[in-house]
Amino acid sequence: MKHWQLQEAKAKLSQLVRETAEEPQQISVHGKPAVVVVSQERYEDLTGRKPSFVEFLRRSPLADVDLRIERDRSQTRPLDV
Repeated sequence: MKHWQLQEAKAKLSQLVRETAEEPQQISVHGKPAVVVVSQERYEDLTGRKPSFVEFLRRSPLADVDLRIERDRSQTRPLDV
């Protein structure tokens, strides 16, 4: 994990964000570790806040569409094969 002083992190925020994609970054204030910056993906992994597939489908703009699918019951081949 790379360590940054607060002033350096402020001055090089874009670089800090890019490097966070590779690994967490620690920021110190007055020489003492204060925070760790992690990527969004890592945060979701740690907190379990990724939506489940069911939640994903429920949030779909098509979730309230009344879709009726009927099965074609005609035989496609003889049953005695």
